[in-house]
Amino acid sequence: MAEVLEKKTVDAPINITESAMVQLKRIMSEQNIPEGYGLRVGVKGGGCSGFSYILGFDTKKDVDQQFDLGDMTLYMEKSHGLYLLGMEIDWLDGLNNRGFVFNNPNANETCGCGSSFSA
Repeated sequence: MAEVLEKKTVDAPINITESAMVQLKRIMSEQNIPEGYGLRVGVKGGGCSGFSYILGFDTKKDVDQQFDLGDMTLYMEKSHGLYLLGMEIDWLDGLNNRGFVFNNPNANETCGCGSSFSA
């Protein structure tokens, strides 16, 4: 009897709102990001609160996990998941704020600009 292998789908550890996705796709188009590139989300040391966010387009590296977010591919280093699990990336387009916003439930403190945090 043939064994049926079940494909497991792993949900992305972060959520990207519809408005943020629209902006990411716009940026990809305007910057002529080549096929094969995906969205890289991560953290790096630095910033006024200890860590700052990484958001950009890149190819997959050996240390990356890959997730599908609709028709966009997400790349994230496995070790960064600890700091980003459950995070939401949103886009604000208001009079006082315009840009990507990181709503991170793992952040103990964030800086005034919202681009760095401590965990």
